[in-house]
Amino acid sequence: MPPRILPYRPEFAAAFRDLNLAWIEELFRVEPVDLEVLENPDRAVIRPGGEIFFAVDGEVPIGCCALMRVGDGWELTKMAVAPAWRGRGIGEALGRAVLEHAARVGATTVFLFTNSSLAGAIRLYERLGFRHAPMPGDAEYERGDVYMECSFKK
Repeated sequence: MPPRILPYRPEFAAAFRDLNLAWIEELFRVEPVDLEVLENPDRAVIRPGGEIFFAVDGEVPIGCCALMRVGDGWELTKMAVAPAWRGRGIGEALGRAVLEHAARVGATTVFLFTNSSLAGAIRLYERLGFRHAPMPGDAEYERGDVYMECSFKK
């Protein structure tokens, strides 16, 4: 049975943190902005109007992705899939859930930051409809050297 995609539940908060810390620590350095979101998903993502989606196998979260309100915009952030589940379309399903939710809440554009070394992630974002755009001057992540946007038709 394929994993289900579910919205945030408080009992998934630890999985949100752990899934993301695993890949960030493996490839990069955990930054203060990471910890703020990962340690406080309810305050950082949910209460300001965002959402976190989880891929769940049975009752076990195996992937996640957030849509976070940032000022007047919306950011796709903190996408992670457990290593044993990668390559099965779970990241794409999570990304689609985030973009569908963004459209429902009236977003006109969703942006993201990623790193040029993450070629697979960049291809995934391109499949989801993201296009490369100039890096804004207020980028929060040291590791973010690629900026992409996905625009919705109104």
